[in-house]
Amino acid sequence: MTGLDKRASGLDRRRFGAAFCALGLGLAIRPTVGHAQAGVEDAALAYLRQNGRAPGDYLISQFERADVVLLGEDHAIAQTLAFVRDLIPNLYRAGIRQLVMEFGAEEDQAALDALITAPTWDPETARRLMFNYNVAWSWLEYRAFYEAAWRFNRTLPAGAPPFRILNMSYVFDWSAYESPATPESLRRIFPRGTIDRFRADLIQREVLDRKEKALVLTGTPHAFMRYASGRVERNADGFCSYDDEWLGNHLLKRNGGRIAAILMHQPFPAAGGADSYIQPAGGGIERLMARVGDRPLGFDLRGAPVGRLPDASAFATCQADFTLGDFFDGYVFLAPIARLQPATAEVDFVTEANIDRALQQYPDPDWKAPPSDLASFRAHLADMPEAIRRRYAAVPAAGR
Repeated sequence: MTGLDKRASGLDRRRFGAAFCALGLGLAIRPTVGHAQAGVEDAALAYLRQNGRAPGDYLISQFERADVVLLGEDHAIAQTLAFVRDLIPNLYRAGIRQLVMEFGAEEDQAALDALITAPTWDPETARRLMFNYNVAWSWLEYRAFYEAAWRFNRTLPAGAPPFRILNMSYVFDWSAYESPATPESLRRIFPRGTIDRFRADLIQREVLDRKEKALVLTGTPHAFMRYASGRVERNADGFCSYDDEWLGNHLLKRNGGRIAAILMHQPFPAAGGADSYIQPAGGGIERLMARVGDRPLGFDLRGAPVGRLPDASAFATCQADFTLGDFFDGYVFLAPIARLQPATAEVDFVTEANIDRALQQYPDPDWKAPPSDLASFRAHLADMPEAIRRRYAAVPAAGR
């Protein structure tokens, strides 16, 4: 996700600013919340004990009703990336042979296809392909998807179709960045059109029109499907306007029930424009999970009791009586926010050989002042995991 599209939608950083038998064994003390909220949480807990599933099983089960499942992630969380990476063999056995990734360029698809079907592993090509798309995206765990797919493909019998990683983005030209942005400058940065429409067109063409299935790993806002992000506008009816041009919105409009959207557990941006984050559903998710021993679970939101948990984060802006079921179809919980860890940034991703291009194509300069040399660029890379640690450490506990 780029800073420009988040800012344009009103959701920029300032706004954002197990085993089944064990489910009945949670012994955590009952949280002391309001009576109405306690009733909602009691119903949700009963539902989880009866219907919660191991996360991988839950995610794959979504393909019984959908051809494309959007998995909304908070980027660069180690547990999320390991979960999806380790799911590749089970996806393949279930007939899902494509993992669609936000971080990768369509221009490099042929090279990526060759990389993950080659007789030997080539880490330098993996690094180059990621750098081509985003000169600062040095996270090792995203490139680990390439190697995991390669290793799995080496286990397949001759003639079997390979597991494929599909890049859904294209190469942007950040040298054209201007502040404030203009339509002309945005067209220069994004010469192949708005990002999420491009991604929707690609998934439509490469997956849905071919009657295939795919898991799509993408930043949370891009996975918005039935939800339209709201923002306060002085000149809009009701003083609210809504953005329904995200990737999931586009795919739903074209394909209806063939699309599902699942949310990975993550902090939510606080309301009111502050650069701070809070617990989803006012801590309701983590209170429920504590009562089942914080075991990893996947479960429905839409049409299910857990989905009736109310939420008052920035996502509730201009949304009346907003609940989690209004937001996503389902949910995957791997660990409490306090135990989620950042991925690993490779500090020497940028070198003397590529620093000129890295400085020219530094992405999203409206998020943070661009580095000026190799040392400051590497300092930025080194700080990326620390920034995630700081952000997560500041999220208040769910409470009791």
